[in-house]
Amino acid sequence: MPEAHVIAWDLETIPDIAGAARMLDIEGASEDEVRARLGPGFAKRPLHKIACIGALIGRRTVEGWNVEAMGAPHSGERSEGELIQAFVERIRQLRPQLVTFNGASFDLPVLRYRAMVNRIGAEGLQARPYFNRFTDDALDLCDALASFDQHAKVKLDEISRILGLPGKPHGIDGSQIDGMVREGRIAEVAHYCETDVVNTYRVWLIYETFRGNLSRSQLAWSEDQLRRFVLERRQNNPFLAAAIG
Repeated sequence: MPEAHVIAWDLETIPDIAGAARMLDIEGASEDEVRARLGPGFAKRPLHKIACIGALIGRRTVEGWNVEAMGAPHSGERSEGELIQAFVERIRQLRPQLVTFNGASFDLPVLRYRAMVNRIGAEGLQARPYFNRFTDDALDLCDALASFDQHAKVKLDEISRILGLPGKPHGIDGSQIDGMVREGRIAEVAHYCETDVVNTYRVWLIYETFRGNLSRSQLAWSEDQLRRFVLERRQNNPFLAAAIG
């Protein structure tokens, strides 16, 4: 049965200092002490506190894929629990295919862990077998394009540019998110997150064309519709105009 809706999504996260202190049995320690004990490496998935959830909702039409909504609500507006609750409720309503880039190993498990930390009843994530690796209900483009070979994986920015898409904004990458949030630049983080969502969606459209699920004319229509949607929002997010080229 053809998909009716798709959600391309991405998380931006920061360390969960309180959770790390509990794990390390150093509750009461200062934030600097906890960070020092955690070290400079990539934190365990449950310790990635969600600061922003970027999402683009697309609906299938005869002409192609139509973008119905896009946004990146963040911790400057809502608590982590509220961010998760709203997102999984939208998933429950639409029962969409979920599309990420590296989501199987990061975004999806982090979302589940953080829902549990916040005691969120995430029935929406049970609407389809999203945690089953052997279905496309939650499609990880990074894994799919690499045929699940770790050595064949490429970054979203790399594949975007190879495909002739603009890729990520210059001067920002995921390693800077924690520092930006600590500096009070959470709105800028959300703007960056939206560009990742747009890039993920554009790569997915091309992948759907490769798989025969979209014709060349439907791909062109979908890209044009996305461009018009983004141009209407570019004043709110200065990164978006560059994201569509």
